[in-house]
Amino acid sequence: MGKPGAPADSICPSVSAFSKKPRSVEVATGSPAVFEAETERAGVKVRWQRAGSDISASDKYGLVAEGTRHTLTVRDVGSADQGSYAVIAGSSKVKFDLKVLEAGKAEPVPGPAPAPAEAPGAPGEALASATEVEGGSPRPEGSSSAAPDGPSVPDDPIGLFVMRPQDGEVTAGGSITFSARVAGASLLKPPVVKWFKGKWVDLSSKVGQHLQLHDSYDRTSKVYLFELHITDAQATFAGGYRCEVSTKDKFDSCNFNLTVHEAIGPGDVDLRSAFRRTSLAGGGRRISDGHEDAGTLDFSSLLRKSSFRTPRDSRLEAPAEEDVWEILRQAPPSEYERIAFQHGITDLRGMLKRLKGMKREEKKSTAFQKKLQPAYQVSKGHKIRLTVELADPDAEVKWLKNGQEIQMSGSKYIFESVGAKRTLTISQCSLADDAAYQCVVGSEKCSTELFVKEPPVLITCPLEDQLVMVGQRVEFECEVSEEGAQVKWLKDGVELTREETFKYRFKKDGQRHHLIINEATLEDAGHYALRTSGGQALAELIVQEKKLEVYQSIADLTVGSKDQAVFKCEVSDENVRGVWLKNGKELVPDSRIKVSHIGRVHRLTIDDVTPADEADYSFVPEGFACNLSAKLHFMEVKIDFVPRQEPPKIHLDCPGRVPDTIVVVAGNKLRLDVPISGDPAPTVIWQKTITKRNKVPAGPALDASGDSGASDEWVFDKKLLCETEGRVRVETTKDRSIFTVEGAEKEDEGVYVVTVQNPVGEDQVNLTVKVIDVPDAPAAPNISNVGEDSCTVRWEPPAYDGGQPVLGYILERKKKKSYRWMRLNFDLLRELSHEARSMIEGVVYEMRVYAVNAVGMSRPSPASQPFMPVGPPSEPSHVAVEDVSDTTVSLKWRPPERMGAGGLDGYSVEYCQDGRSEWVAALQGLTEHTSLLVKDLPTGARLLFRVRAHNVAGPGAPGTTTEPVTVQEILQRPRLQLPRHLRQTIQKKVGEPVNLLIPFQGKPRPQVTWTKEGQPLAGEEVSVRNSPTDTILFIRAAHRAHSGTYRVTLRIESMEDKAELVLQVVDKPGPPQDIRVTETWGFNVALEWKPPQDDGNTELWGYTVQKADKKSMEWFTVLEHYRPTHCVVSELIIGNGYYFRVFSHNMVGPSDRAAATKEPVFIPRPGITYEPPNYKALDFSEAPSFTRPLVNRSVIAGYNATLCCAVRGSPKPKISWFKNGLDLGKDARFRMFSKQGVLTLEIRKTRPFDGGVYVCRATNLQGEAQCECRLEVRVPQ
Repeated sequence: MGKPGAPADSICPSVSAFSKKPRSVEVATGSPAVFEAETERAGVKVRWQRAGSDISASDKYGLVAEGTRHTLTVRDVGSADQGSYAVIAGSSKVKFDLKVLEAGKAEPVPGPAPAPAEAPGAPGEALASATEVEGGSPRPEGSSSAAPDGPSVPDDPIGLFVMRPQDGEVTAGGSITFSARVAGASLLKPPVVKWFKGKWVDLSSKVGQHLQLHDSYDRTSKVYLFELHITDAQATFAGGYRCEVSTKDKFDSCNFNLTVHEAIGPGDVDLRSAFRRTSLAGGGRRISDGHEDAGTLDFSSLLRKSSFRTPRDSRLEAPAEEDVWEILRQAPPSEYERIAFQHGITDLRGMLKRLKGMKREEKKSTAFQKKLQPAYQVSKGHKIRLTVELADPDAEVKWLKNGQEIQMSGSKYIFESVGAKRTLTISQCSLADDAAYQCVVGSEKCSTELFVKEPPVLITCPLEDQLVMVGQRVEFECEVSEEGAQVKWLKDGVELTREETFKYRFKKDGQRHHLIINEATLEDAGHYALRTSGGQALAELIVQEKKLEVYQSIADLTVGSKDQAVFKCEVSDENVRGVWLKNGKELVPDSRIKVSHIGRVHRLTIDDVTPADEADYSFVPEGFACNLSAKLHFMEVKIDFVPRQEPPKIHLDCPGRVPDTIVVVAGNKLRLDVPISGDPAPTVIWQKTITKRNKVPAGPALDASGDSGASDEWVFDKKLLCETEGRVRVETTKDRSIFTVEGAEKEDEGVYVVTVQNPVGEDQVNLTVKVIDVPDAPAAPNISNVGEDSCTVRWEPPAYDGGQPVLGYILERKKKKSYRWMRLNFDLLRELSHEARSMIEGVVYEMRVYAVNAVGMSRPSPASQPFMPVGPPSEPSHVAVEDVSDTTVSLKWRPPERMGAGGLDGYSVEYCQDGRSEWVAALQGLTEHTSLLVKDLPTGARLLFRVRAHNVAGPGAPGTTTEPVTVQEILQRPRLQLPRHLRQTIQKKVGEPVNLLIPFQGKPRPQVTWTKEGQPLAGEEVSVRNSPTDTILFIRAAHRAHSGTYRVTLRIESMEDKAELVLQVVDKPGPPQDIRVTETWGFNVALEWKPPQDDGNTELWGYTVQKADKKSMEWFTVLEHYRPTHCVVSELIIGNGYYFRVFSHNMVGPSDRAAATKEPVFIPRPGITYEPPNYKALDFSEAPSFTRPLVNRSVIAGYNATLCCAVRGSPKPKISWFKNGLDLGKDARFRMFSKQGVLTLEIRKTRPFDGGVYVCRATNLQGEAQCECRLEVRVPQ
């Protein structure tokens, strides 16, 4: 149920089909205007409209559709292109405006920006400058406007209107606004405007949710704006409307029409908006004000309620008429609690008690002719009328509530008495009005029960999916529209009762409801739902066994004396604690050995390493059967005594002078500590080998015995490393050289050459360094084989594996409009594909994948393309044969009961011969209709037919005919079904089309023959069109010659049927003949004429006689519908000459020409003259004079002040008002009135600066006069 001004689809959002909506723009004259829109999925049919009419591609408009992007281009924009436009996709409609500016005033128009992101659970319709039509938003999908509200309006030269309301069109469920503008420059008071539907229905009494009236006044242009706004339009709203405006001495009205189109069919509905797990109770018909009939234009169904539907539980469906009283009367006692929860009944026990008491039969009353009903029901916030009819119209009544008399108090209770009827009206009903009411007349009374139904509780913030480990705490949170509302928590469709509070804890916090599971187990996984009386929220809980993943294991270390050794590992759970072991015994920290735990990283640090520290070290996480081990090697530096001249030497404990490869994790610090000796002190040179590959011609080498076809030549170069500061640096002392790399990177990998030199000699060692890292993020996964609740996800290995083999992959998914990713596997996936299950049909999902190696987990891949799990529809029902001929079979069926989230694309029809299994397609492609004529079938064959429904998920199960059908014509006697209006004479006017349709029956197809007066039809003007079920006689423009008797004959072999039709084509009659004046006497003239030769093929209705004065030759009608052929024209003026003419009339109209007298007829003038008397003209001119002057006034600031005086004078003097010598005529704060010589100056909301001397001056041609007064404005203390 939607509220005005509140997004009703926040509960069951009417998801917009647009991911990007067009915006209103302003462009200069002659420039192009471009509007862009993007749909949620490709292939959606998009229509562009202007003023309610579809736009097609032309030289003016360019339409482009590329995938999900749709563009409208308006070329060479002119002033005629300004107005309102709309784009429609499925059931979503977005409006936007085009404003055309003059070339000199044009401003740069920003390009279209993406629509704001939609938050989870929020309405999908983000309103920028465009407005969408869906449900209860300020301007819903499907809305339109009858007239644009522009800055300037055209002048209306006639009447009071500056702009009249125009005809409008709207789609069912949309909104429309009609606007009227009235000029107020010459009006002293605001005009009175009334809106009507039809001839008499005043819409001011129907203001509510569906209808609002607004008015405003623009002081700049002095124009009043009146608006009629209709929301959630229904088919019954269509028809004629009228707007009336009236002032003191003027009146004007305007008629306009509203056309309501049917809603867009389900074939164009977006898949996501077609799938809903919850529905709104009330269907958007909630009335939020105090009017009982508020805003409903369907006057025949004002009391009709809408249904409450829950798709997944048919037991919770409420009937279309939500009469709770009748439902409880007919329901078994076991259903009472469910009905009370569904309909918001707060006092079920009291209601059942009253129900039981009211089943007793009441004795016949002598005071009441009509008593109250046993019970009444009203929605919260509405009003209710309780009416009784008395036997004595003069009797007094008392109304009681719970035994207490109701007193008159404001507008809450209204008592009405009309004749013998007594009515109690209760406005703005609340839960406090839910009580027993009695009407008392003398010693008798009648009782009733009033039940106040609360509005359905809507879900404003839905549940979120959860993924937890065993033993973790789970908390579901959902927000509803009412505080303290009754809700139900369900798990996999089973209600969670209060008896299970030891496991589940329910918590209410205002409008928020919480379901808490302290320690989750594997049995708690499933779908949890919160159900209210107005909807349902659904979320999935996935519980995984607790496992620990090692992102980085500890590595063997080789360090020298007095150096620092650091063992580090990283695990998946930052809350896991652990124990460090040395040779299997727990290691106790001290001042030299330190153990740290920061987040997911555990670290063991040993300072000043000694030979005793060489051992096996292990880290054991608590609660997990896991052991991470590494070895610490102590590197002993042996220094032998040598003579003073000692060649340089590098002391590394590496047999064969080839050390093991040094492995370092990317981002960690690399330190190579090389002990050296020599006397004198040697010079240390660090170099990094750079390998290059050069292409050489392939061919056999003269000195090569191996790969004679090699085409690559490796070239080795060396880079000198001598920096002492920075990320890569070299530090050299007397006995050692240290090479350090801060934050190792991939580029640091390679072979490093250490060379020591002195005058005695040199030594050289190669050190190989390998940098390993987490893998690169894989590419976006591909989705295929999408089913009802599953899909197949495929991906490619990462481009770089980080230097370590990829151990497996981790897959995650999320809902498209959510921000929470859910992990689908805890055991690594070894393959490059995975079948994901347990998804909700109709919900849009995205997938992403991680790659994992020994170092850790990569960054996530880009999200896959959004996809929606959909299942095929069920089988069509009631497949039946409608008709059979020798080669055709006509089939019909009903749509499938379950469409699924994929909707319905169409049907396929197949047939096979009885006893065989080969099915043959009856048509290429799909049909959208639920019937089909299968042609070209073999005569006499026995065939079975089946029908399948298709959607994006593929074909559904087939619906098959129950018995084989024999393809053979059935003989049926021909029979004409002549309509009633064709059984009498058919009259048509000349020039009108004739279209006579006669249905018939008969098999095989009968032969139809038409004749006129026994002769076959001839000529191209008369045509006959025949179909298998009817025949049509068509004449484009009828002539008199087409009149006559037509016969149609229906023949099948020796059987026939006939029917006759009489067509009469009529025309205007000819003029009368031989008009003449037979006699003239006094003020009278006698005329006579003959009937016309041509009566127009129909009866004459009479004659019209007209006269014209010879001087003016203006014709005046004397007689109408006069049947005799003679008449007397009287009351003529003596001395004038007259012409006379006569028209003949029939059902078509008057004759085109008239019979007129050729010579004028003079009326004799007697010899009498009249001399008018002479009168002396009097002069009534008078100079202005004040009969009552102005008087001094003292007023309080903030209140209106009025200055009055009276003046006389002839001609009427011109009045001017001045303040301190300044003319007040153009100041809007001062209003001036003049009525019968009384002059009034009104000052609105006086201020201290309004004080001063005011002068009233009257001026005419005879002179002028003035009077003055002083106004004091006091400031209240």
